[in-house]
Amino acid sequence: MSEPQADTRQAEPRISLAQLRQFITVAMTRLGLPEADAATVGRLMAEAELQGSDGHGVIRLLPYARRIRAGGLNLRPNIRVVQERPGMALLDGDNGMGHLVMERAAQIAIEKARVCGIGWVGSQFSNHAGPASLYARMPMAHDMIGLYFAVGNANHLPPWGGLDMLLSTNPIAVAVPAGDEPPVVLDMATTVAAYGKVKAKAQRGEMMPEGWMIDRTGAPLLDPKRAEEGFLMPIGGYKGYGLSLIVGLLAGTLNGAAMGRQVIDFNHDDTSVTNTGQAIMAIDLSAWGDVAAFKARVDTLVRELRASERMPGVERIWLPGEQSHAKRAANERDGMALPPALLKQLDAFAQELGMPTLQAT
Repeated sequence: MSEPQADTRQAEPRISLAQLRQFITVAMTRLGLPEADAATVGRLMAEAELQGSDGHGVIRLLPYARRIRAGGLNLRPNIRVVQERPGMALLDGDNGMGHLVMERAAQIAIEKARVCGIGWVGSQFSNHAGPASLYARMPMAHDMIGLYFAVGNANHLPPWGGLDMLLSTNPIAVAVPAGDEPPVVLDMATTVAAYGKVKAKAQRGEMMPEGWMIDRTGAPLLDPKRAEEGFLMPIGGYKGYGLSLIVGLLAGTLNGAAMGRQVIDFNHDDTSVTNTGQAIMAIDLSAWGDVAAFKARVDTLVRELRASERMPGVERIWLPGEQSHAKRAANERDGMALPPALLKQLDAFAQELGMPTLQAT
């Protein structure tokens, strides 16, 4: 894991979790979602912001609203199981909000894992659902390991050596419970950076690091506002391309969801059904033995890794999810920093909907 970047957001306005959750919930209700569904979406979007996934948090509210108003989302979906066996299920999301589809998928996966030891649930006709770790983390509350896979909602990656963008960021997340240590939570795109991070950089007026994107000649692309002139780079070169393909096959093709040229770019198309594919797996620790003993072994391994010899200049060895865990605690205490430009957009949106604006702390 790399060293954490310096905090450049100290001067930004901060919004409490409760206020942000309520703001998104009210906005979604005014856009036409039933109250219970709006509350679910508000809770999960605020949770994304809380854990530091700012590319998948409230920054997504306006694009979601645009798509809702254009008729691209079903506000009252019939989310239902269309294929099922004891250890698996396939959900049809009926073009509903992805947050609703994937929370249902996680619930079913957990229920099946209690019976079978493992539960795997895939989805078709879903939509963007926020950061992958939101759903991988859900089984941990039940002493289970969670895994999540998804096809991204726009293609930003060509096959290795190609120029046609036929693959997406296709994220994967794995959440493993620990005992006294923070859980081990890996949440990553199969590209060097998720496209949401590119959007967040553009929102803040910041440049991208070299290595995130290149243009069609192979030159580094640093300006996020010119992102459409190039494409994202896969992690680990051709290995990242292969991983993106496999994740897409598991989350998309297996579920009868969009993959390759079938993927709809929801950044530019607000009306077409995206048929987004996702999958979640829950693994019940009790099926493998004593839960407390497993968590103790995870703690031991985490401490061994953290205490291992470091290279010169490295202050700390980080475990996956530790920095997010720290951000979560800080954001709960201090509120979540929002870029002034985003806050201005949200204020205008609130006034348009006739609802209270966010008040910085």
